[in-house]
Amino acid sequence: MSQKRISRLTQKDILEKDFKTGLRGYNQEEVDQFLDQIIKDYDAFETRVNWLEKEVERLKKEAVTLTEHSKRQPQAQTAAPTQGNTNYDILRRLSNLEKHVFGSKLQD
Repeated sequence: MSQKRISRLTQKDILEKDFKTGLRGYNQEEVDQFLDQIIKDYDAFETRVNWLEKEVERLKKEAVTLTEHSKRQPQAQTAAPTQGNTNYDILRRLSNLEKHVFGSKLQD
């Protein structure tokens, strides 16, 4: 399964981002803490996306298997009634044969 990137930034890009300070610059510690949170979110999203991609593949395979199974199933269902009819026909013929051979002796 090929993995394509969803975001333009990587965890490493975020971690290594260097902000320049100006006259009224940002608090470096606050920026670093926020970037740490973003890195954790990226990691969680990446893990979730990978799991979902694997689940999609598993479900696709299951769908193919179920489709193949359902294509074969009607054939099996049509074969079973034929077998049932055949057994019924055999029993009916056997009963008629017994009546013919033994005649009224079966009814006594």
